[in-house]
Amino acid sequence: MWYLILGIDYDNSLAARLAARPAHLARLQALAEAGRLKLAGPLPAIDGEDPGPAGFTGSVIVAQFPSLAEAKAWAEADPYVAAGVYRQVDVRPFRPVLP
Repeated sequence: MWYLILGIDYDNSLAARLAARPAHLARLQALAEAGRLKLAGPLPAIDGEDPGPAGFTGSVIVAQFPSLAEAKAWAEADPYVAAGVYRQVDVRPFRPVLP
């Protein structure tokens, strides 16, 4: 089953995000290599490719897990959670339709 993971950042968490980014990306890369990652990316705080010091408001991940419980456990173990980047993580079942 696919799951949408929505991480919502704390205000002013850009420095913590940048510090934890390599570990965060390594976990996403492992999902991608296993064929379990549909998409992942940050939510810029402003309308632009590179938000600069405005930073980000969160991240979206769509990935495949055996169960909702396992998706939630994976999301809660994200380095961004440990680093204090995410103030909230929401995990929901997701059904891809297009493309």
